[in-house]
Amino acid sequence: MKTRSALLAVALLAPLAPPAHAQGSATAATPPEPSRWQSHHSVRVGGEMVEYDATVGSIILRDGDDKATGEIFYTAYIRSGVADRSRRPIMFSYNGGPGSSSFWLHMGIMGPKRVSTPGTEHSDPAPYVVRDNPFTLLDKTDVVMVDPIGTGFSRPLGDTEGSTFWGVDEDARSLTQFVQRFLSEHGRWNSPKYLLGESYGTMRSALLSSTLQRANIDLNGVVLVSAVLDLQTLIFSPNDDIAYVVNLPSYALTARYLDALPEPAPDLDSFMAEVEAFALGDYASALLAGNRLDQAERGRVIQRLHRYTGLSTDFIERADMRVTAPEFEKELLRERRQVIGRLDSRFTGPSGDLLARTPDQDPQSSAISAPFAAAWNTYLRDELGYDGTREYVPSGNVQPWNWSHGPNVGFGQTGLTNVGPDLKSALERNPKLEVLLVNGLYDLATPYFAAVWTMDHLGLPPDLRDNIARADFEAGHMMYVHEPVLPLWKETLDAFIDRTSGIAASTRPVSPN
Repeated sequence: MKTRSALLAVALLAPLAPPAHAQGSATAATPPEPSRWQSHHSVRVGGEMVEYDATVGSIILRDGDDKATGEIFYTAYIRSGVADRSRRPIMFSYNGGPGSSSFWLHMGIMGPKRVSTPGTEHSDPAPYVVRDNPFTLLDKTDVVMVDPIGTGFSRPLGDTEGSTFWGVDEDARSLTQFVQRFLSEHGRWNSPKYLLGESYGTMRSALLSSTLQRANIDLNGVVLVSAVLDLQTLIFSPNDDIAYVVNLPSYALTARYLDALPEPAPDLDSFMAEVEAFALGDYASALLAGNRLDQAERGRVIQRLHRYTGLSTDFIERADMRVTAPEFEKELLRERRQVIGRLDSRFTGPSGDLLARTPDQDPQSSAISAPFAAAWNTYLRDELGYDGTREYVPSGNVQPWNWSHGPNVGFGQTGLTNVGPDLKSALERNPKLEVLLVNGLYDLATPYFAAVWTMDHLGLPPDLRDNIARADFEAGHMMYVHEPVLPLWKETLDAFIDRTSGIAASTRPVSPN
């Protein structure tokens, strides 16, 4: 992995046959038809006016017998006036969950419009502010926001069960077919291709990077935003200490930010390095020692955990030096009658039941969900022209989700899901593929050091390790809600696309102003 850069912030136009707006429908006697609403817009990005065509549409998925099984909806932003589409990158983007629609990334950073939220405070009631997004990537790449089956307007068709799509491998199969059909329908097979996923979307991207290869689609780049590839790093399983080790640095940075440490901490970079070294060193050794740990050493480790996390030595002792993320979120500010955010630990909110062991809410989710939902539904109808009768599903009940993936580890079990080997395989089969790992330092849902640890344990040969670059932002899981980081986000993503697309910025086609 390349050395962590100083990225700490303060703080389609192929002719389309259907009419301008048409919603696909099907009866028992008629095959399903894709939906499509089209409109034309412009947005100013970096002093340049970018004209683009927006399409809210869908692609019909089919099985080996050509039976329609599902309909995946998307919103595509395709720069107009581009003669040679092979000189224009295209990026497929989605959120995670599993079960989350893409409207978070869409209205947060990827689309030409974004909703403004007030820092780490709870948003005021409606009306919310939606404005042009000068940090969109539309000057660099076309963008396709994808809603997997069960989210947004996407759905199974006919008698197809949701379980056909709801699982690690099942999801990847449906998205692989979606990408293939989209490239064919829009004449984009020869364009530089990218994936950008957030949270579970990074698991999706890691697996897609491999399944797309098997469909003869090599990617130029994969952007992993708030990544988790190996569930072992998130699940606090009995007798498995990895999650405790890789979560610790996020606890420490959170306590530092919230002024909850027992003594002043050094500058951020120095503090991160110190805590990371302790986590992989003395702390990991202490946990692995189990009951063999010397009592004097146990006392020293507990004192350092108190110093780095702000939790009391008594609480750490009772937790046997193993504090889960939900326990940390509830305990750190218990005396202040507050809980801290899981998605963004800079957010705080009322504690609720003071005797409870874990939080009953996520202050960040409570603060921004309504603005994002209102902004997207208004924008979808008023500007993108959607006039269908179906309601957009922001978070679908895609249960049960089939987490089985990977080799059998014995007794018929596959263990906790880990798609790291799939990303490794993709990099080894395509040594020109590059990966950008984008972390939010105040993310307790997918902690930054867990993602770094996973990348360090892919087992890549030395000549491929620099294919993974890392960018850290002083923000949370949904880092784009923190407006001060947006210029740096744009700069980082622009540079990644320029470096990996094979298209020099000076020769990039532009549309008439």
